[in-house]
Amino acid sequence: MKLLVISGGRHPYEESTPVLERFLKGAGHDITVTEDPSVLANASDLNSYDALVFNTRRENIPDFGEWALSSSEQNGMKDFIRSGKGFVCLHISTCLPSGWPEYHDITGGGWVSGTSFHPPYGRFSVNISNSGHPGVNGVAEFDTDDELYMGLAITEGNDVFLTGHTENGTHPWGPDRAPKDMPGGTFPLGWTRRYGQGKVFTLLLGHDGKSFESPEFQQMVLNGVNWSTAS
Repeated sequence: MKLLVISGGRHPYEESTPVLERFLKGAGHDITVTEDPSVLANASDLNSYDALVFNTRRENIPDFGEWALSSSEQNGMKDFIRSGKGFVCLHISTCLPSGWPEYHDITGGGWVSGTSFHPPYGRFSVNISNSGHPGVNGVAEFDTDDELYMGLAITEGNDVFLTGHTENGTHPWGPDRAPKDMPGGTFPLGWTRRYGQGKVFTLLLGHDGKSFESPEFQQMVLNGVNWSTAS
């Protein structure tokens, strides 16, 4: 498949995106990687791709505007997916841009700055909640080093296939690293949904290069590409 990978933003993408490019190419896909989202506004160029992969944080907040998507790029992306193309959205790529609430209609929800949170990066168990889902073909339950997101905005219509569980805890959070009580429970980590005629695959794992080296993570991303581009 011909894939457009959008990278860049406030996250260690200099670690993770090269790993992503390597294993996608290793699976035989034709990959274009860019931090320039202007292609999203060019329908003739964008429509030459089978799927869009976001490993990026495009959040238009103060001091972060250089990474925001323009209205024409937002509309081009929406039209691309609605027309029947695939979209694979990784980790904090779900982050809701200020002024574009419809973005979570595409992703099925995800991170909201100022509301969402997570315990410190570390090792935890990943559980398969739907063993028959194509997102987990060839994947057994596993442990990984990553971030377990909480306090997300989740929309209706998601087919959740992956979760993580944690116990209650108090952890430093925010710019001042003040103690924050974080609830225990089971939290969604992966789901699929439809957006128009398009297929959307959202996977909340994938913080850094080490997270991307997980064989199970790589297999799920490849599953997501295959599922989202299948007719």
